[in-house]
Amino acid sequence: MKRSLPAKPGDVVDRDREWDLLAEFLTDRDPAMRLGIVSGRRRHGKSYLLQALSEQVGGLYVTAVREEGRLPAIQRFSDAVAAHAGLRPGSLRLTDWRDVLSNALDVTARSSHPLLVIDELPYLLQHSPEIPGLLQQLYDERQRGSRSGAGPGPRLILCGSAMSVMHELLSGTKPLRGRAVVDLRLGAFDYRNSRDFWKIADPLTALKVHAVLGGAPGYRPVAGRPHPDDGFEAWLTRTLLDPGRAVYSRTETEYLLREDPRITQHTLYYDILTAIARGATTPSKVGAALERPRNAVAHPLGVLESTGYIRREQDILRSRHPVITLADPVIRFNQLITLPQAAAVEQGFAEQVWQQAAPTFNSKVLGPHFEDLAREFTRRYAHTLLPGGLPGPVGTTEVADQAARTKHEVDVIALAAGERPQAPRVKIALLGEAKATAARRGTGDLERLERIRALLADQGYDTAATILALYSLHGFYPDLVDLADRRDDLLLVDLPALYGG
Repeated sequence: MKRSLPAKPGDVVDRDREWDLLAEFLTDRDPAMRLGIVSGRRRHGKSYLLQALSEQVGGLYVTAVREEGRLPAIQRFSDAVAAHAGLRPGSLRLTDWRDVLSNALDVTARSSHPLLVIDELPYLLQHSPEIPGLLQQLYDERQRGSRSGAGPGPRLILCGSAMSVMHELLSGTKPLRGRAVVDLRLGAFDYRNSRDFWKIADPLTALKVHAVLGGAPGYRPVAGRPHPDDGFEAWLTRTLLDPGRAVYSRTETEYLLREDPRITQHTLYYDILTAIARGATTPSKVGAALERPRNAVAHPLGVLESTGYIRREQDILRSRHPVITLADPVIRFNQLITLPQAAAVEQGFAEQVWQQAAPTFNSKVLGPHFEDLAREFTRRYAHTLLPGGLPGPVGTTEVADQAARTKHEVDVIALAAGERPQAPRVKIALLGEAKATAARRGTGDLERLERIRALLADQGYDTAATILALYSLHGFYPDLVDLADRRDDLLLVDLPALYGG
C-alpha cells in the first residue's frame, strides 16, 4: 500500500527532492526509532524547510540558542515539551538531558507522525557534549522495545550549520555512527532556481547577483530591496556595500566564519581566504602569500575545507596538486572588493568604491564565476543538447603543448558517462571554453579548442565523439554561428541558453 506523503507547502520553493526524502523518512511505518541528520551552510534554508515539515504533521520543533547555557537550555526545551503535550509552561521540572530527550520522544510518539526536530545542535554540544551518547542509548532502547503493529516509532532529525561538527556526528567511533537513515546536506539553489526565487527578469543581472551571493535563499529577505532589476549597481551599493545593512559583506563574512567552533584565529583565516581570492591555489602558494611555511597553513586549510568555505578541485585527466578555490561568493566579494577599501565604504563612498573596483569584479569575481556556471550547466543541463546524453565527471584540466612550449588551460571538460577521472585513455565527451569578457567569441576560440582536442588525441585519449563547446557572456560572431549550424560537434552556449532560454 502506497503511503500518502505530507504535501510540500507552497511557500517552500524548489526542494522537491529534499522534501520527498524527509517526508518518506517521516511516514515510514517501522515501529523502531529512526534518526535523520540535516546539515548545511547558514542561509541555505534548513530551518525553513524543517519548520514547514514539522508544521505539516504537528511535530515538535526546538532550536538551540548560541548564547544559552546548559541549565537555561534544559529548561527551555522542557517548556517546549510541556507545551507540545498541552501542559502549562514550567510544569516539567527536568534536570538532565536524558530526561528531556526521553520525554520529548515519548510526547511526539503520541502523534501519527511522531517527529522531533532539534535545530542548531552544535550550540548545545558546546556545553552538553554528552547529548550524542544519550541519543545513542535512547535509540538503542527504542530498537529493542519496538513492537510490530504498534505504529511508527519516533522520528528524530538533528540539524546544524557548523558543517564540521555535523559531519563528525556519524564518523569514526562517534556514538551515532551507523544509526542515521538520512544524512541530508542541504546546498544552495542552483543558478537557475536562484534567479526564479529572486524573480529577476534580466539574466545578466541574475548572473551578477549569483556571483556575489550565490544561491543561498536566506539572502533575499535581507537584500531584496531595492530589487536587483532596478539596477545592479544601485542594488549592490545599497546592500553588500552599505555598512548599515545586515548583509554588508564584511559583517556577513565574519558572521559566516563564527558558525564553526574550530575557527578561532579569525585574522589567520581571513588572511588565508584573501590569499586564495587573489589567486593562491595551493598550500605552498597560500603559505608564501602569508610569509608562513606550508605546514603552518595545512591545518586551517583543512578546517576551511571541512566547513565548506574552500574547495579542492582535482584535474580531471592528470594526477597533480588540486586547485584550491573559494566556495562562497560573498566571501570572495568581501576579500577582493570590500576589504581593500573598507575605510572608504564605511565613510559612505560606496558608489566611488564600486567604480574603482569594477575591473577587479569583472576579472576576479564575474569571470571565475561564469566558468563555474559553465561547468554547472554542463553537469545539470547539457545532457539535453549532447548526443551522448548525460555526461560523466565534469571539471577542468591542463593540456601540455610541446610544439608551442606552452600549456592550455581547459575551463570545462566532461568525460563520457562511466569514465573515471585520471584513468588512462578515457573517452572525452566535451571540451569547453568559458569567457565572461565583453567581446563576442569567434572562430579563433574554436580553433584553440580544435588544437586541444588534437593534442589529447595524440596523447591517447578517445576524442572521436568529443563535442567542442564555447560559453560566452556576450554572444558569438555570425560566422561562428553559421559554423555551428553546419557542424554536429560544436555547441554554442550564450547567456539565454545558460538560463534555459
